[in-house]
Amino acid sequence: MNSILSSIKDPSLIEKRRNQIIRSAISLFEKKGFHRTTTREIAKEAGFSIGTLYEYIRTKEDILFLVCDSIYLQVRERLEAQIDPDNSSLAHFINVIRSYFYLMDDMQEEVIIMYQEVKSLKKESKDYVLQKEKDMVSMLERVIAKCFPHSLNSNERQLLANNIFIQGQMWGFRRWMLQKQFTLETYMDSQIQFLIQSIQAKSLSDKS
Repeated sequence: MNSILSSIKDPSLIEKRRNQIIRSAISLFEKKGFHRTTTREIAKEAGFSIGTLYEYIRTKEDILFLVCDSIYLQVRERLEAQIDPDNSSLAHFINVIRSYFYLMDDMQEEVIIMYQEVKSLKKESKDYVLQKEKDMVSMLERVIAKCFPHSLNSNERQLLANNIFIQGQMWGFRRWMLQKQFTLETYMDSQIQFLIQSIQAKSLSDKS
Protein backbone atom coordinates (compact mmCIF):
# COMPACT_ATOMS: atom_id res chain seq x y z
CA MET A 1 0.00 0.00 0.00
CA ASN A 2 1.15 3.55 -0.71
CA SER A 3 2.68 5.15 2.38
CA ILE A 4 0.60 8.12 3.53
CA LEU A 5 2.56 10.15 6.04
CA SER A 6 1.18 10.99 9.47
CA SER A 7 2.65 13.02 12.31
CA ILE A 8 0.89 10.68 14.75
CA LYS A 9 2.86 7.60 15.84
CA ASP A 10 0.08 5.50 17.40
CA PRO A 11 -1.04 3.00 14.69
CA SER A 12 -4.41 2.30 16.36
CA LEU A 13 -5.20 6.02 16.59
CA ILE A 14 -4.18 6.53 12.97
CA GLU A 15 -6.53 3.72 11.89
CA LYS A 16 -9.39 5.10 13.98
CA ARG A 17 -9.05 8.68 12.73
CA ARG A 18 -8.53 7.66 9.12
CA ASN A 19 -11.67 5.52 9.25
CA GLN A 20 -13.53 8.60 10.47
CA ILE A 21 -12.04 10.60 7.61
CA ILE A 22 -12.98 7.91 5.06
CA ARG A 23 -16.61 7.70 6.23
CA SER A 24 -16.97 11.49 6.22
CA ALA A 25 -15.32 11.83 2.81
CA ILE A 26 -17.57 9.18 1.24
CA SER A 27 -20.65 10.96 2.58
CA LEU A 28 -19.52 14.29 1.14
CA PHE A 29 -18.23 12.86 -2.15
CA GLU A 30 -21.67 11.32 -2.73
CA LYS A 31 -23.27 14.74 -2.42
CA LYS A 32 -20.68 17.05 -3.95
CA GLY A 33 -18.00 15.02 -5.67
CA PHE A 34 -14.28 15.02 -4.90
CA HIS A 35 -13.34 18.33 -6.49
CA ARG A 36 -16.12 20.39 -4.89
CA THR A 37 -15.53 18.97 -1.42
CA THR A 38 -12.96 20.79 0.72
CA THR A 39 -10.70 19.29 3.36
CA ARG A 40 -12.24 21.70 5.87
CA GLU A 41 -15.67 20.21 5.15
CA ILE A 42 -14.30 16.69 5.57
CA ALA A 43 -12.72 17.64 8.90
CA LYS A 44 -15.98 19.17 10.11
CA GLU A 45 -17.99 16.12 9.03
CA ALA A 46 -15.50 13.89 10.86
CA GLY A 47 -15.85 15.96 14.02
CA PHE A 48 -12.41 17.47 14.35
CA SER A 49 -10.43 20.55 13.28
CA ILE A 50 -8.63 21.04 9.99
CA GLY A 51 -5.37 20.99 11.95
CA THR A 52 -6.19 17.58 13.39
CA LEU A 53 -7.10 16.31 9.90
CA TYR A 54 -3.65 17.22 8.59
CA GLU A 55 -2.02 15.21 11.37
CA TYR A 56 -3.28 12.08 9.61
CA ILE A 57 -2.99 12.99 5.94
CA ARG A 58 -0.91 15.45 3.92
CA THR A 59 -3.06 16.22 0.88
CA LYS A 60 -6.65 15.99 -0.29
CA GLU A 61 -5.53 13.29 -2.72
CA ASP A 62 -4.43 11.21 0.29
CA ILE A 63 -8.07 11.18 1.39
CA LEU A 64 -9.27 10.03 -2.04
CA PHE A 65 -6.64 7.28 -2.05
CA LEU A 66 -7.76 6.12 1.40
CA VAL A 67 -11.39 6.10 0.24
CA CYS A 68 -10.64 4.04 -2.89
CA ASP A 69 -8.41 1.62 -0.99
CA SER A 70 -11.02 1.17 1.73
CA ILE A 71 -13.77 0.44 -0.79
CA TYR A 72 -11.70 -2.20 -2.57
CA LEU A 73 -10.68 -3.77 0.74
CA GLN A 74 -14.34 -4.11 1.78
CA VAL A 75 -15.31 -5.62 -1.56
CA ARG A 76 -12.38 -8.04 -1.50
CA GLU A 77 -12.98 -9.21 2.08
CA ARG A 78 -16.70 -9.73 1.57
CA LEU A 79 -16.25 -11.54 -1.73
CA GLU A 80 -13.40 -13.66 -0.41
CA ALA A 81 -15.61 -14.80 2.47
CA GLN A 82 -18.00 -16.40 -0.06
CA ILE A 83 -15.35 -18.32 -2.00
CA ASP A 84 -14.49 -21.90 -1.11
CA PRO A 85 -11.33 -22.74 -3.09
CA ASP A 86 -12.07 -26.48 -2.79
CA ASN A 87 -15.66 -26.30 -4.06
CA SER A 88 -15.99 -27.01 -7.79
CA SER A 89 -19.77 -27.25 -8.00
CA LEU A 90 -22.04 -25.26 -10.28
CA ALA A 91 -24.00 -24.22 -7.19
CA HIS A 92 -20.86 -22.64 -5.73
CA PHE A 93 -20.17 -20.75 -8.96
CA ILE A 94 -23.73 -19.36 -8.92
CA ASN A 95 -23.49 -18.49 -5.21
CA VAL A 96 -20.28 -16.51 -5.75
CA ILE A 97 -21.84 -14.52 -8.60
CA ARG A 98 -24.97 -13.79 -6.60
CA SER A 99 -22.90 -12.76 -3.58
CA TYR A 100 -20.89 -10.40 -5.76
CA PHE A 101 -24.03 -8.85 -7.26
CA TYR A 102 -25.55 -8.38 -3.79
CA LEU A 103 -22.30 -6.74 -2.74
CA MET A 104 -22.36 -4.34 -5.68
CA ASP A 105 -25.96 -3.45 -4.88
CA ASP A 106 -25.09 -2.82 -1.24
CA MET A 107 -22.03 -0.69 -2.08
CA GLN A 108 -23.23 0.93 -5.29
CA GLU A 109 -22.69 4.52 -4.12
CA GLU A 110 -19.15 3.79 -2.96
CA VAL A 111 -18.28 2.01 -6.21
CA ILE A 112 -19.66 4.89 -8.28
CA ILE A 113 -17.57 7.36 -6.27
CA MET A 114 -14.46 5.28 -6.85
CA TYR A 115 -14.88 5.08 -10.60
CA GLN A 116 -15.84 8.73 -10.93
CA GLU A 117 -12.91 10.01 -8.90
CA VAL A 118 -10.03 7.54 -9.37
CA LYS A 119 -8.91 9.60 -12.38
CA SER A 120 -7.97 12.38 -9.94
CA LEU A 121 -5.26 10.23 -8.34
CA LYS A 122 -1.62 10.54 -9.34
CA LYS A 123 -0.28 7.76 -11.57
CA GLU A 124 1.36 5.73 -8.81
CA SER A 125 -1.76 5.78 -6.64
CA LYS A 126 -4.03 5.12 -9.62
CA ASP A 127 -1.93 2.13 -10.68
CA TYR A 128 -2.16 0.75 -7.14
CA VAL A 129 -5.95 1.09 -7.05
CA LEU A 130 -6.39 -0.42 -10.52
CA GLN A 131 -4.20 -3.36 -9.51
CA LYS A 132 -6.69 -4.00 -6.69
CA GLU A 133 -9.38 -4.31 -9.35
CA LYS A 134 -7.28 -6.78 -11.32
CA ASP A 135 -6.78 -8.83 -8.15
CA MET A 136 -10.55 -9.11 -7.64
CA VAL A 137 -11.11 -10.14 -11.25
CA SER A 138 -8.47 -12.81 -10.66
CA MET A 139 -10.50 -14.09 -7.69
CA LEU A 140 -13.48 -14.63 -10.00
CA GLU A 141 -11.21 -16.19 -12.61
CA ARG A 142 -9.97 -18.77 -10.11
CA VAL A 143 -13.55 -19.71 -9.23
CA ILE A 144 -14.32 -20.20 -12.94
CA ALA A 145 -11.19 -22.33 -13.40
CA LYS A 146 -12.16 -24.51 -10.43
CA CYS A 147 -15.78 -24.96 -11.47
CA PHE A 148 -15.19 -25.33 -15.23
CA PRO A 149 -11.68 -26.78 -15.56
CA HIS A 150 -12.16 -28.19 -19.07
CA SER A 151 -14.76 -25.89 -20.63
CA LEU A 152 -12.73 -22.70 -21.09
CA ASN A 153 -9.15 -21.81 -21.89
CA SER A 154 -7.17 -19.19 -19.98
CA ASN A 155 -8.18 -16.25 -22.19
CA GLU A 156 -11.84 -17.26 -22.06
CA ARG A 157 -11.77 -17.55 -18.27
CA GLN A 158 -10.22 -14.11 -18.02
CA LEU A 159 -12.82 -12.60 -20.32
CA LEU A 160 -15.69 -14.28 -18.47
CA ALA A 161 -14.35 -13.05 -15.11
CA ASN A 162 -14.20 -9.50 -16.47
CA ASN A 163 -17.75 -9.84 -17.80
CA ILE A 164 -19.05 -10.92 -14.38
CA PHE A 165 -17.14 -8.09 -12.71
CA ILE A 166 -18.70 -5.49 -15.01
CA GLN A 167 -22.19 -7.02 -14.88
CA GLY A 168 -22.20 -6.58 -11.11
CA GLN A 169 -21.11 -2.96 -11.38
CA MET A 170 -23.61 -2.30 -14.16
CA TRP A 171 -26.45 -2.78 -11.67
CA GLY A 172 -25.11 0.25 -9.79
CA PHE A 173 -24.19 2.37 -12.79
CA ARG A 174 -27.37 1.67 -14.77
CA ARG A 175 -29.87 0.99 -11.99
CA TRP A 176 -31.91 4.08 -12.93
CA MET A 177 -32.78 2.29 -16.17
CA LEU A 178 -32.52 -1.39 -15.22
CA GLN A 179 -34.92 -1.06 -12.28
CA LYS A 180 -37.70 -0.17 -14.71
CA GLN A 181 -37.51 -3.74 -16.06
CA PHE A 182 -35.79 -5.86 -13.39
CA THR A 183 -35.59 -6.43 -9.69
CA LEU A 184 -32.12 -7.27 -8.42
CA GLU A 185 -33.21 -10.91 -8.23
CA THR A 186 -34.48 -11.12 -11.83
CA TYR A 187 -31.41 -9.23 -13.06
CA MET A 188 -29.12 -11.74 -11.34
CA ASP A 189 -31.11 -14.72 -12.58
CA SER A 190 -30.98 -13.49 -16.18
CA GLN A 191 -27.26 -12.72 -16.12
CA ILE A 192 -26.42 -16.06 -14.51
CA GLN A 193 -28.56 -17.88 -17.06
CA PHE A 194 -26.73 -16.15 -19.93
CA LEU A 195 -23.35 -16.97 -18.39
CA ILE A 196 -24.11 -20.67 -17.91
CA GLN A 197 -25.63 -20.98 -21.37
CA SER A 198 -22.53 -19.44 -22.95
CA ILE A 199 -20.22 -21.82 -21.04
CA GLN A 200 -22.34 -24.84 -21.99
CA ALA A 201 -22.47 -23.73 -25.64
CA LYS A 202 -18.70 -23.34 -25.69
CA SER A 203 -18.23 -26.79 -24.18
CA LEU A 204 -20.55 -28.40 -26.75
CA SER A 205 -18.82 -26.55 -29.57
CA ASP A 206 -15.43 -27.89 -28.48
CA LYS A 207 -16.76 -31.46 -28.43
CA SER A 208 -18.33 -31.31 -31.89
